[in-house]
Amino acid sequence: MHCKSQLLVFIISFFAYGKAQKNIGAICDDGGFVLEAAFTVAIESVSSEDDPYEAKVVRTTPGDVLEAHNAMCSVLEGNVFGVFAPTNEKALMHVQSISDFLEVPQILVDQSVAHNRNWSAINLYPNHITYSQAFADIIGNKGWEEFTIIYEGAELLPFFDAIFALQDLEAGNEVLMTVVQLPDGDDFRSHLQTIKKSGSLNYLVNCRRETLETFLQQAQQVGIMSDEHSYVIMNPDFQTIDLDPFKYGGSNITGVRFFDPSVEALQNYIKSINAKVAELSEDQIPEAVTENGLTLSLALMYDAVMLYVAAVKAMALEDGSSVTCESGTGWAFGSTLLNNLKTMEIEGLTGLIKFDDDGLRSYFEIEILELMAHGIETVATWNIEEGYKETRVIIPAAEVEGSESMKGKHFIVLTALSAPYGMLKESPKKLEGNDRYEGFGIELIDELAKMNEFNYTFDIQADGVYGSLDKKTGKWNGMMEKVMDGRADFAITDLTITAARQKAVDFTSPFMNLGITILYKKPTKQPPDLFSFISPFSLEVWGWLAGAYVGVSLLLFLLGRIAPEEWQNPYPCIEEPETLDNQFTMANSFWFTLGSVLTQGSEIAPIAVSTRMAGSMWWFFTLIMVSSYTANLAAFLTVESKFYAIKTVQDLANNPYGITYGAKKGGATLGFFKESDNLLYQKMYQYMDEHPEYQTSTNDEGLARAKSTEENYAFLMESTSIEYMVERNCDVAQVGGLLDSKGYGIAMKKNSPFRQPMSESILQLQEEGKLTRMKDKWWKEKRGGGACADDDAGSAEAQPLVLANVGGVFIVLAAGSGLAVICAIFEMLVDIWLISHRENVSFMEELKAEIKFIISGSSDTKPVRHRELSESGSGGSKKSKVEDEESRKEAENNLNAPTPSERSVSHHSRHTLHSRRQSNAVQMARMRKFSKATY
Repeated sequence: MHCKSQLLVFIISFFAYGKAQKNIGAICDDGGFVLEAAFTVAIESVSSEDDPYEAKVVRTTPGDVLEAHNAMCSVLEGNVFGVFAPTNEKALMHVQSISDFLEVPQILVDQSVAHNRNWSAINLYPNHITYSQAFADIIGNKGWEEFTIIYEGAELLPFFDAIFALQDLEAGNEVLMTVVQLPDGDDFRSHLQTIKKSGSLNYLVNCRRETLETFLQQAQQVGIMSDEHSYVIMNPDFQTIDLDPFKYGGSNITGVRFFDPSVEALQNYIKSINAKVAELSEDQIPEAVTENGLTLSLALMYDAVMLYVAAVKAMALEDGSSVTCESGTGWAFGSTLLNNLKTMEIEGLTGLIKFDDDGLRSYFEIEILELMAHGIETVATWNIEEGYKETRVIIPAAEVEGSESMKGKHFIVLTALSAPYGMLKESPKKLEGNDRYEGFGIELIDELAKMNEFNYTFDIQADGVYGSLDKKTGKWNGMMEKVMDGRADFAITDLTITAARQKAVDFTSPFMNLGITILYKKPTKQPPDLFSFISPFSLEVWGWLAGAYVGVSLLLFLLGRIAPEEWQNPYPCIEEPETLDNQFTMANSFWFTLGSVLTQGSEIAPIAVSTRMAGSMWWFFTLIMVSSYTANLAAFLTVESKFYAIKTVQDLANNPYGITYGAKKGGATLGFFKESDNLLYQKMYQYMDEHPEYQTSTNDEGLARAKSTEENYAFLMESTSIEYMVERNCDVAQVGGLLDSKGYGIAMKKNSPFRQPMSESILQLQEEGKLTRMKDKWWKEKRGGGACADDDAGSAEAQPLVLANVGGVFIVLAAGSGLAVICAIFEMLVDIWLISHRENVSFMEELKAEIKFIISGSSDTKPVRHRELSESGSGGSKKSKVEDEESRKEAENNLNAPTPSERSVSHHSRHTLHSRRQSNAVQMARMRKFSKATY
């Protein structure tokens, strides 16, 4: 019975109290009740009976580190899921060290430059680097060339990082900046007087919210708040101070905000905070936050609680950290929860809550405000992706004399759902009106509307037909028909300006230029070539190389026969050889040059100056050629070759590899081929007309067929559409160049008075570069753009070297060879001249004999001519018996008993041997006479 009673009590308790409460702690050191109230209200808004949360708050004295330590330990004893950090920097750093050790995530909602990715913390306050970039863009938009930076404390200096980067002397960006730090206290007049004397008219101000109003009042008193002066306020709580005293001073005062406080959700949050503060203060403070006084930190407190609770729910955590200051280990789920927080995205009071890879909030959007006589006005927005974007009309409407003004008028703008010109906006919320659409054309109309101050409503062409002329009926269809009938004022999409359409409607100046080209599969990998080693040189270079090889080999053979020093004693032990040998035979000459080409060398070594010169030039030639071949061969073997089935429209028309092709049915592309007088294009149109199954109803269908592995299909379409597709589909590519040149324009009724102002506005957008930025945004950034940006990086094919690349080394070889020939001829002439004088024979006779021997080329040996009495080269020969006898005896003496002074030739001195070589003509006479004497 007792057990049953206990069980009954347990069941009653369970259903009475439900699930255990989840505690989230906070250390509030603001010296009041506002932070605690904001935190408690946020916790209550996310708590429910099924999933209750409770705020564990400890108030501390601002800047007291010991109290912060004790508060942290007290909060941890409550088994919390996380802790909201104090705002004081010293207390924050101490509490963070505890949080890092115990791995209990800490949540920050104030600016803290010290925060880094290694902390066990998440900070919802905008990252200071990105925040400073917003103001750098504001300054750039204002065109300031000089300004004064005024800041309150050194902790704010990191918020000027991007501002200081505006001064880039190397890039030629010279901006005069003066930096002034405000003194402690609340009297800044002396510093403001100094600034006034400097002559500066532009001021960038960053100070605390409590100081900002006082600073502006004193600036007004000093006299630097007239219509000549301009201010940019960096504090995000700019809108919360009383700005009425500064409305009529004439100064341009610009600030920023993260949210519009007039939004109903924010007004309800303010009321809840005031009610909670009144409760905590026992009605001592009835209105802590005014209707316009919600600061960024209070809004971030609410967003932080929303984000943190969403992360806890996503992980299905039921138990808190269960750690205390005395614990030796950290929370097992702390780091996982922190990582989950950094990857989450939610919409909060301050916009999209999203973190970068370092866990910093670099993604945010701010409104840029200007103080007018009627109050604050939003003039622009800024985010990290789009940068500075005007939201008010700053350009007067372009009007033409005699035409109607567009100001204040309402127009129907017809468009089609064709990416990226017009698309349905992706949003979890239900959108209405123009908010349902986005794209390049949508944004362009929005810009034109701001410039010309008109209103518009988008209408969608449901069937996606742009319009073509039926020659049988003479009527247009699609969007063209609606514009001509007046059912739409303007039509904008990828609508091509053609001669036929221009006759039916008016077009603005083209907002985009393009041409027809081919969409086809990306080239496949080329199979390896068995003879790829030939690829480094072109066939022309290989031919010249073979010619050089044969030419130099023959040259060496010739030089070897001409040069005297190349004729050597084959038997070094015999001082008086019968013959001399030459190493440069025909075979040896070819072997010598071949060994150089293959970098192997040979046993043949040139001796004469001419042959050495020719050999040196050949070696230099082979050094360059072999090095070039090796380097280019490595490129061919490492660079991936691609197989291109088609490269031009001519290839496609010839229909190689069974490729089929087509275009969009009834579109301008098909019309171009139909109307063209080019024989090639007429042939292609005839093919497409005979095969209607290759024509598609939409561009997306053409893309799908081009990507298909089951069909070998090429799609003809405008280059801009292909650029958009290849940014997102990495298996297709644009092939070949543009077949024509045309443009997209905005269509309107014939003789419309709005054509001129719209065209002028488009030209202005082009000159300002806005159209280019818009194209980059919608082609390369939005909706998956840029996915294939680096897909083909480094895929360029290696090219074979042509004669122009290596022609210089051939010239050097030819010049060296020519010089070697001259040198060899000179050597030969000098040698013949010496012999003719020594032997007293005719120079011409000796020259003729030598040339005959060289030309004969029949032998690589040369007989040694021994000395005998010879006739004078000038007087002729006396054929007497006495002279014959003397010649015989002298020949015998020369053969049998040579004297060292006259006949001795050392085998170690080939120059001596060569210098004493006998004449060919004389030697032949000696041999005949020697034979007669013998017999």
